[in-house]
Amino acid sequence: MNPSNPHDGWQEPALSRREMLRRSGQGFGLLGLAGVMAADGSLAPQAWAAESAAGALVPKSPPLAAKAQRVVHLFMNGGPSQVDTFDPKPLLDKYHGQPLPSTNLRTERKTGAAMRSPFKFSKYGQSGLEVSELFAKTAEHIDDMCVIRSMAADVPNHEPSLMLMNCGDGRLPRPSFGSWVTYGLGSENQNLPGFIAMCPGGYPIVATQNWRAAFLPGAYQGTYIDTQHTDIQKLVENIQNNATSPVEQRRQLDLVQRLNQRHLAARQHDEGLEARIHSFELAYRMQGDAAEAFDISREPQAIRDQYTSGLQGRQLLITRRLLERGVRFVQVWSGAGQPWDNHDNLEKEHRKLAGDWDQPIAAFLSDLKARGMLDSTLVMWGGEFGRTPVAELPALSGRDHNHYGFSMWLAGGGVRGGYAHGATDEFGFAAVENKVHVHDLHATLLHLLGFDHTKLTYRYAGRDFRLTDVSGRVVRELLA
Repeated sequence: MNPSNPHDGWQEPALSRREMLRRSGQGFGLLGLAGVMAADGSLAPQAWAAESAAGALVPKSPPLAAKAQRVVHLFMNGGPSQVDTFDPKPLLDKYHGQPLPSTNLRTERKTGAAMRSPFKFSKYGQSGLEVSELFAKTAEHIDDMCVIRSMAADVPNHEPSLMLMNCGDGRLPRPSFGSWVTYGLGSENQNLPGFIAMCPGGYPIVATQNWRAAFLPGAYQGTYIDTQHTDIQKLVENIQNNATSPVEQRRQLDLVQRLNQRHLAARQHDEGLEARIHSFELAYRMQGDAAEAFDISREPQAIRDQYTSGLQGRQLLITRRLLERGVRFVQVWSGAGQPWDNHDNLEKEHRKLAGDWDQPIAAFLSDLKARGMLDSTLVMWGGEFGRTPVAELPALSGRDHNHYGFSMWLAGGGVRGGYAHGATDEFGFAAVENKVHVHDLHATLLHLLGFDHTKLTYRYAGRDFRLTDVSGRVVRELLA
């Protein structure tokens, strides 16, 4: 046909040749991608899409034999000093005020001479492990505790170290440890969140990233509770609806959920909408159970006295009540910001912080043991890193960040009690014996919960992800 002759039947093409080739090329690319995705199973519905919104947190059995059924993470955010708590270094007394020999490790800020611990260490229990006077009450349980004195992280900065400890990666968005646990085990109470993060006074550094679900379904994200409040209406916002009766609320929610389900079906189970449907339903069911679970006035006065009336005692008593009601993972923070980040006035600040925690932790461990829950509850204490054995300039009364070697402890849940694992050098600067990286810690904790850390995975963006990334080993010496 001749485009110059209007009577030849020629019409202006709907697409130019260039546009046709461009669109066709894209189509062939998609055909190729579809073939690859079909071959590796990526076109199949995600596992979470097969679950109903209400069933995302149904209890699940781990694939391996498990010693622990639930986790409590006592997070001392900011970085407590190992040489002032669980890793005694008497040689610091000798070198106090003098430069340390043979320490070439980089510190984040300028540091000066050695700084001895202002706290006395004593031996406790049949194991005879040494613990600082800061945690004298907690140390009464030392024979149930496994102290890791050779922890190591990657960098001496709060943000990436928080992410590494909580999510297994210091830079990229990854699901938190609590999200992985609830993804693998579900929850034993469908009327409460499976994963609760309690931090009084607001968010810590990097806020909700610490308990995010990332690419896991939103049902596995931690629920934040501001435990500075005692009034249930403030502690859990919007927990009660005073405008309508429960029957009217149920009718309204049923209508909204029917509309949401219709919307969901038309969008191939959009994960954001799936999470929203679950959150609406959980919020409705929480109205009764949450108010009861967080109300510590229901506890006998003698129990409340053991935990003390302070903030940390209240947090830990709430934690025990949540565990009893089937919550799978509870993270308890020292407070907003970085309370243990004592670059100066360390003696005063560490003494105050430990004083707030020591008796409540001892009461918590005693309470779990008395109720027969400690053996099945994995308790973990520590920060994102430790602190230097040398004083920080110019005040010379505090310590800088130290990721080369620091201490954490575990209790219950199948860990080896009355045992100190690994060692830092003679000054407490770096792990030199049986070093335990954060990935190794996560691998060991998952093992105690009944999982092979290399097989607890979630497929996202064409790759199988896991908490320990491509590293980690189970530290068998930590197991009972």
